[in-house]
Amino acid sequence: MITALAGGVGAARLLRGMVEVVPPAEITAIVNVGDDTVLHGLHIAPDLDTVMYTLADAVDPATGWGLSGETWTVMASLERLGGITWFNLGDQDLATHLYRTQRLQEGAPLGVVTGELAAAWGVGVTLVPVSDDPVRTRLGLRDGPEVGFQEYFVHLRHDVAVASVRFEGAESARPGPGVLEAIDRAEVVVVCPSNPVVSIDPLLAVPGVLDHVRHRRDRVVGVSPIIAGAALKGPADRLLREMGGDASVVGVARWYAPWMGTLVIDDADADKADAVEAQGVRCVVAPTVMSSVARSAALCEIVLRAVD
Repeated sequence: MITALAGGVGAARLLRGMVEVVPPAEITAIVNVGDDTVLHGLHIAPDLDTVMYTLADAVDPATGWGLSGETWTVMASLERLGGITWFNLGDQDLATHLYRTQRLQEGAPLGVVTGELAAAWGVGVTLVPVSDDPVRTRLGLRDGPEVGFQEYFVHLRHDVAVASVRFEGAESARPGPGVLEAIDRAEVVVVCPSNPVVSIDPLLAVPGVLDHVRHRRDRVVGVSPIIAGAALKGPADRLLREMGGDASVVGVARWYAPWMGTLVIDDADADKADAVEAQGVRCVVAPTVMSSVARSAALCEIVLRAVD
């Protein structure tokens, strides 16, 4: 059994390759919910949906999120009415949010609803929210107020300096059903190439998760989301620097070292392998840019062998 800690496009692409080399039924993805938000009265779960749509081969290939062949009639009508449109919701995508909101209002936990949606999309991987309880990433802007993740990432286009990050509700949240068991039973715990600050750290902020991951440290292997000093997508490099870290594979190794045994870095950073290992993390060098499903699958084979 393989357990992945996941959030966002990088995680979705790695998991899409993983199902080419491991039966989907043997994979559990524990997914970040810190990005979740409520908009237009709907519960929106961007990381869960990005992973689900990617595994269903339904994701928009141009963006890595949303649905392929999407239309925007509702958003166009809403804009004419003067409604909030900075967070685009496609016509097909709306059905997912409507269903999720309906089931949550009926009393179903988020994990149950996620399982129902994944089954409807034909996804064989077990998708598990890290918690059924609300956990929300909040970012304190250096020259402004504290904002929710989606306002930072989408509305402000993550083009503002951040002074602080916290995970509202995490201290009282409970791990979702099966989360700790999936970590404990896993042959390998894979940390996807997701943003360390706002995709992986929210998972570890839920009580019990970090302790169980740390206990499996020798079987924990991650893929660096930083290549040659930059993030391929999103603000991971800037957030690492703003939170006092280093936007490099060495910085990623230092961030993860207390609970990760092995880090896979890209060929472009091969000259930093010794510096990575100086952080107390075993280093594996491999091509990590997932420009196709085949490349993702090849990377997964390396990742799953790395702990051995």
